[in-house]
Amino acid sequence: MTVIKRFDDCLKKTKGEVLSLVKSVENMALGTKDAVFKNASGYSFYNTSKFDFEKLLADSENIAANFNDYLAGFSDNVKDVISYFEFDKEITNEPVT
Repeated sequence: MTVIKRFDDCLKKTKGEVLSLVKSVENMALGTKDAVFKNASGYSFYNTSKFDFEKLLADSENIAANFNDYLAGFSDNVKDVISYFEFDKEITNEPVT
């Protein structure tokens, strides 16, 4: 979680700019979209999910679905990194007993 939180903190300042581009790059080639989002984020990675850590915490009743959406919004290079943490095995909608 520390790694993902660090990514989130880095992207915080440019999150709005990245989100504002989502619709406008819809019909672009994947490589072009990637370059546009990286340029907007100011980093070699980005996240196009509407969620960030603050929004995730604000909707704790839907945390599993929202967190999955958040993780899916990262650029492929970050998805490669976070795949090693196997969050998909940890995230469920069932309460812990």
